Amino acid sequence: MFFFSDEGWEPPHVHVERGGGVVKYWLSPVAMAYYRGMTFMELRRSMRLVEEHREYLLERWHDYFGT
Repeated sequence: MFFFSDEGWEPPHVHVERGGGVVKYWLSPVAMAYYRGMTFMELRRSMRLVEEHREYLLERWHDYFGT
């Protein structure tokens, strides 16, 4: 789970990679922006993790980008 340092102009979001696949989730509210190469099970698990850690991820986003 990560974000890119040059994407501060987009709304808060994270990227999740797994086995060559990638998914991007918006954080407010949590919603899938896109995915490629992930199974349904991987998507479901990654969504659950993002939802569980949403507050922490938002704090880190705002700390990093100063918003």
